Formats: sequence, structure tokens, C-alpha cells
Amino acid sequence: METVQHYVNGKKIDGRSGRFAPVFNPATGEQPRQVALAAASEVDQAVSAAREALPGWANTPPLRRARVMFKFNELLNQHRKELAEIITDEHGKTLPDADGEITRGLEVVEFACGIPQLLKGEFTENVGTMVDSYSTRQPLGVCAGITPFNFPAMVPMWMFPIAIACGNTFILKPSERDPSAALFLADMLSQAGLPPGVFNVVHGDKEAVDAILTHPGIASVSFVGSTPIAEYIYTTGTANHKRVQALGGAKNHMVVMPDADLDQATDALMGAGYGSAGQRCMAISVAVAVGDETADSLVGKLVPRIQALKVGPGTDSDNDMGPLVTKDALQRVSNYIDVGREEGAELVVDGRGLSLQGYENGYYIGGSLFDRVKSDMRIYKEEIFGPVLSVVRANDYDEALGLVNDHEYGNGTAIFTRDGDAARDFSARAQIGMVGVNVPIPVPVAYHSFGGWKRSLFGDIHMHGPEGVRFFTKLKTVTARWPTGIRGGAEFVMPTMK
Repeated sequence: METVQHYVNGKKIDGRSGRFAPVFNPATGEQPRQVALAAASEVDQAVSAAREALPGWANTPPLRRARVMFKFNELLNQHRKELAEIITDEHGKTLPDADGEITRGLEVVEFACGIPQLLKGEFTENVGTMVDSYSTRQPLGVCAGITPFNFPAMVPMWMFPIAIACGNTFILKPSERDPSAALFLADMLSQAGLPPGVFNVVHGDKEAVDAILTHPGIASVSFVGSTPIAEYIYTTGTANHKRVQALGGAKNHMVVMPDADLDQATDALMGAGYGSAGQRCMAISVAVAVGDETADSLVGKLVPRIQALKVGPGTDSDNDMGPLVTKDALQRVSNYIDVGREEGAELVVDGRGLSLQGYENGYYIGGSLFDRVKSDMRIYKEEIFGPVLSVVRANDYDEALGLVNDHEYGNGTAIFTRDGDAARDFSARAQIGMVGVNVPIPVPVAYHSFGGWKRSLFGDIHMHGPEGVRFFTKLKTVTARWPTGIRGGAEFVMPTMK
């Protein structure tokens, strides 16, 4: 059986811990490979390689670092079909969806190619008599990223291109469920001319995560995953004197106003609710319909569309949805559907019991739809992370906005309306990090920054874009005066610029 190895100091290395985790093909339920799980000593080995490579890379001119990113971008575009196939094989998402993930990751690489401009500091001449002041942004050091299964290429590319372009070295700990994409990225970086040790991949579970969080040689940790783990990453990492950005869970609402184009809203909910089998932190899992008439019409349009979803192996590009990532995920989503029925929600479409000839052991489930969901129900409050959409009926706009703002998560939200006043008010008053107006998944482009509010983000700095540059650098300000023959004697009070 094939074993997915670690990648340290420019080469693949075998794991030494003796521990492994199975890697499944979700479409078939088969186990084609296993992944080595690192012990703390292997994390330390990666940190040592990254620390050794740091001085040379940090002193490399930003333009040369950018050239590596340009070449990496070129190579990844040439080999994106191979990477998409790796993602689909281990995650299960359809090939077009995997290719879209790569595109969104590459947009951050393209942003990182502009690092010479992004790192330009500020200069003020003559802040005092013959005194100049300037600021620069310098690398943090060894940075680490802990990334989720649902975007094995895109989320790492939200982190390491900017970190590396800023002059840091990087250690990636990808999900053990779909680890192979990380090694493909490492190979492309090596071909692009990145020196050994600048980018490293260490696979593992909680033991590796804890080793990263407590290692004194690591300066920062970036994380995307569930809220309980994000909070643990943040509290543990900061307690060990690290800069931490930890993006957690979500329960994203889409408000559908009575004046909305319901065909457009239905299309949006189908893609945002059921794309990637709902395994996205920006998936729409709650549709808030304003008024019973709006809700009845919306549900009437959704039902036949959900029932017609094409579900099957991600390798068939005609399919709308692939399988869930693991058998445990399938069971969890099925259990939530049971919970919703027990709580009194109306199960309009039940996606369970799906069996595909030739793929009977795959982790498949169809799309499900609940109507008349209440805000005190678990299926409303908790992140299901599967193809389950809940319709909540609100009496008016203010009640709908209240539902959005009162939820503990604050990742993304959207409003569908033709009313500019409603759209502007919603954009201003929604207590959410990312807002869409007639856009269901408002993920910012790479030159803006990604991040939620409330319990969807722990830390003060969002990912990629200008915020990413700030996260992966530290500010230094220099105040300088050169000898001019002017002497005023010693001053013992607070210095001021007279």
C-alpha cells in the first residue's frame, strides 16, 4: 500500500513515529493509501530545516522571491488537471469543483507575485530638524499552517504564498484525510526554484498540531476548521507567544426578500447549498424567506431542483455533487436529519438512502431540505457541513436581519433583493464578516481579505490580501539623524520633535 510521506528540507521523507492513518477514496469506500502521522520529533525536524533556510530566504530580494511565485503559478496552471484529479480522488468533490478550488488558490499566488510593491514602506523626511523617519515590514520567521480537508489546495494557498513571498519559511500540516495535494504543491514549489527548507509538509493528527502550537521555533500559526478547534488553536498558540489567525465554523444565512428574483435566488441556493456536497465554510445552509408567500414559492422552486440533483463520483463531470469525505461524515449528516425531524422541522426532501450501482460502498447522500425551521433547533444552530438546507420563515425584514445578527457564527451572509435601500441597510447592519448582495457566496477576491466575525474567527487579522501581508510581517520604524555639527546637549525629558 502506498504511504504518503512528509516533505522536509526539499525532499520526501518516511515517517518515523510508526503511526499511520488510512486515506480513503470517498467515491468507492476503498483505501488506496495511508498517510504517516508525525510525532513531535518530526515536527521539530521540519522546524529545524525551516529555521536553517530562513536567513538566506529572508535576505533574498523581494523581486527574486516574486519570480519564484511567478514560476510556481505557471507550473501549477500547466499541471492543474493532475492536481484536480488528486483532490477529487481523496476528497470526492467533482473535477470542475476541484478545478475551481485551484483557480481561487492561484489568485492568491498571483497577488503574492506583487510582493515588491506590497512590502514598500513609508518614509517621512525631516520629522524633526535633520531627522528622518521610515517604516519597513520584515518577516516573522518560521510560520505554520494547519488546513482542513474541504479545500486541500485552496486553503494552503491562502497562507503559504504570502508567507513565503514576505520572506518567511513555512510548515504546512494538511488534513490527514486528503494529504496528497500538499505534496503536489511542494513538488511544484521545488520546480519553481524555491530553496530547500523554505516550504515543508508534515502530516499528522493532534500530536503534530500540539507540537506546532507549542514549538518555540514557530512564530505564527494560521488555521481553518471547526470553531471548537479554532478556539483551541488560538488559545494554545497565543499562550505560547505565537501570532495566530484561526478561522472557525459557520452557519451562513441567505435572506430572500419578497421582491427578489426567485429564479435567481433558487439558482444561488442550489449552488451555494449543495455545491461540494455542502462541505464549505461559506456554504449557505439557512435560507431566511421574508413572508409566507415568499417561503412557499421558494420551497416550491427548490424541491424539484433538489430531487433532480445528479449525485455520483466526482470523476464524472456531469454530476452536481460527489460523496461526502468519510463514512463518519455521512453518518453525522444522516444523524442531523434525524435530529431535525425529531425537533419538529418539516423534512420536505430526504436525501438519505442513496445507493449507486457499482459504488455501493461510497459515502453518498442526496440533497435534503427542511422547511419551517425554528431558531432554537439544533439543525439551525449547529454547523452540519453537508447538503442540508434549512428554510426559516421571517415575518419581515427586521426579523430576518435579527436572525442573522443573533447567531453565534458570523462568517458570511447574503441578501437577495431588488431594493437598493434594503441591500444597503443589510450591508451596513449585518454583524457578519463577509456580505453578499445578490451574491450567495461572498468570498473576497485575493486582493481583498477573507475572514468572519464572532465565533467564526479567533484573532484580529483576516487571511490573504492586505491583511495577509500584515499578518506575515512585523512593522519596524526607524528614526535617524546623521551628524550635522549641531549639538544641543543631553535632554532628560520625553523626546519631542521641536
